Amino acid sequence: MSAPHTPSPASVRSFVQRFSATRRGARLARLLAAHQLTEWGHPHGTEAHDTVVLVVGELPANAVLHGLVPGRDFALRLVRDDGKGLIRIEVSDTHPALPMCKAPGADEEGGRGLVLVDALAVDWGVRDRPGPGKTVWAECATVPRSLTHSSALRPGLPWEEEPAGARAGSGATSR
Repeated sequence: MSAPHTPSPASVRSFVQRFSATRRGARLARLLAAHQLTEWGHPHGTEAHDTVVLVVGELPANAVLHGLVPGRDFALRLVRDDGKGLIRIEVSDTHPALPMCKAPGADEEGGRGLVLVDALAVDWGVRDRPGPGKTVWAECATVPRSLTHSSALRPGLPWEEEPAGARAGSGATSR
């Protein structure tokens, strides 16, 4: 009689780092995320690597540009979940304003960051964090989109206007 086979638990790995809320800090977050992805077996040039690096490029940039509180930094957390086939990106800052995702006008220079995140990520959103501020998160597939049918899973833009439940007087701005 053979012993029952129990599947090995899915591999979940994480990377957490705090950065100064500067352009240099945002750039360093992107570079270290790219290095971590390579260590996790998603080298430069793969869809998973390039997608996550683009999303990591946008979320810390938003934290630095729109979530800056003088004297405070931001945190980046990456979680690789092989069981779900996802890499979760979380960027936490101490500013209370919630991000808004809206298509910018053709003559506007900025405002495309969350539109890009929405196009690349399987899902994304915002949640409260312990202490002041919020965490903006996004989940990216580790397998090519053609194999995941992710467009059928995506609910679309989380917000096109100020999100319901936004804190009154928070000064939420387009991110």
